[in-house]
Amino acid sequence: METYSDASPLYEVERRARHAERPGFRISELQISPTQAVPWHYHSNVQDTFYVIEGRIRLLLRGPSEEVRLGPCETYSVRPRRPHFVANDGESSATFLVLQGVGEYDYVPLTA
Repeated sequence: METYSDASPLYEVERRARHAERPGFRISELQISPTQAVPWHYHSNVQDTFYVIEGRIRLLLRGPSEEVRLGPCETYSVRPRRPHFVANDGESSATFLVLQGVGEYDYVPLTA
C-alpha cells in the first residue's frame, strides 16, 4: 500500500492551514464545503484528534464500524491504523482542527 507524507494534493478542501509542526506532532486546520470530504484512509503511527471550530462533521470509521457526528467544541480521537472518512455534516462550511501525534505522520489511502 502506498503511503504519503503530505496528503494535501490527494483531496480538495476550501482551506488548509498548518498551525504547528514539530517532529512527532502537528496541528492542521481544515475547512470543507458541504460537498467535500477527506477520503477513506488511515495513519500507521499517529492518532488523529478532531476538534470542531464551526459547522458539523461526520466521521465514518471501520474496525469496528462506527459513525460519529461532531459539532462546535466537540472532539473525537481515532487511534492509529483505524480507517476513517471525514465529511461535512451540514449545509454550510465546516472548520475543524486535526491534532496528529505522537509519532511519524503518514497518510495511507484506501480505495473503498
